[in-house]
Amino acid sequence: MKIITRHFTRQLRRRLAEELNFLQIVIGPRQVGKTTGLNQIVENWSGPSLMVTADELAAPGREWLALQWHRAKQKGRGSLLVIDEVQKIPDWSQTIKYLFDQDRRALKVVLLGSASLSLRQGMQESLAGRYERIDAHHWNLAECRESLGWSLDEYLKFGGYPAAGELVGDLERWQNFIRNSIIEPILFKDILGLTSINKPALFRQTFELAMAYPAQEISLQKILGQLQGRGNVSTIKHYLELLEGAFLLKILYKYTGSQIRMRTSSPKIIPLNNALIHGFHNPLDIDVDYDWRGRVFEAAVGASLAARSSGKLYYWRDGKFEVDFILELDNKLYAIEVKSGRRRHMNGLAAFVQRYPQSIPVIIDSDNISLLLQAENINNLFTKKRGQATLL
Repeated sequence: MKIITRHFTRQLRRRLAEELNFLQIVIGPRQVGKTTGLNQIVENWSGPSLMVTADELAAPGREWLALQWHRAKQKGRGSLLVIDEVQKIPDWSQTIKYLFDQDRRALKVVLLGSASLSLRQGMQESLAGRYERIDAHHWNLAECRESLGWSLDEYLKFGGYPAAGELVGDLERWQNFIRNSIIEPILFKDILGLTSINKPALFRQTFELAMAYPAQEISLQKILGQLQGRGNVSTIKHYLELLEGAFLLKILYKYTGSQIRMRTSSPKIIPLNNALIHGFHNPLDIDVDYDWRGRVFEAAVGASLAARSSGKLYYWRDGKFEVDFILELDNKLYAIEVKSGRRRHMNGLAAFVQRYPQSIPVIIDSDNISLLLQAENINNLFTKKRGQATLL
């Protein structure tokens, strides 16, 4: 596997070189190279540095955090301090706020975290005006091609976890790695370790069931009916929101023009990495099962739109008419239809454009999907001309 420098690493390096000093908070899922990227920066840092992690068997406390801050300051003014998995430390944000406000120029500070719900709460409550956020996404197609030599089909099958990339020749071993080394730590360390959940088995079943319906509209009542255990719709919704906060999936609601009606619709579940789907389902099925390939194809498009666009993402359905994705971006409304191969009617796209004449139809198919999956920022990919159904 070829070692590459990811986009977030380059972005962070530029910010750390500036005189303007904010806390830099890097948020992203496990196993996407956050620690590797910071190691690259630390190794080439011109001054003193200290990199530590709070991802220990017993979470360190505020005193440990203050000690690391003091150690870095002793190395000299302008030293680089990197703290990995900072959300594991109780009251981390209050402690960071106190230490940072004592002398904002004393250190360059980078905080890493993989459980965004915990991080967001601390950022919003204590660190307003003191930080900049950098998102470290799952690997895109371009990065997998450069590092692993993957084709589009391999990316659709195995997703974007580089550590698992060298195991794809042994499917059972690859699936075991995805389940045991990626999914389990996220579910039980990042979520259950920081959140009170009364029924962990039901929570895990909810995740597996969500991965079985990629890019499909599914009612919460239907999910509940397939689970082996007691629960209610509110519990399932809460579980899905926790999974979304841990970068495992994206919940899409129906576009209606009304925020209230959107939130009451049946969600569409988008796994944010195809490896999460195929950790429980044979990835080779996309070669022989057209319907499954279509779902996986659409899920990959949805994951890219959700992660690498600053717009708001929905789906649309009205009776027999449907559109795969609706994207609100820069005061424009894009109706996005995904065609994975076989001919597919565009009646839904036409119906949506008729109802919302200001919308711009976009078709993503096998000819242009690579352009979308390779982009780091997809905001500039869509045409600005009204009525043109294409992707630049």
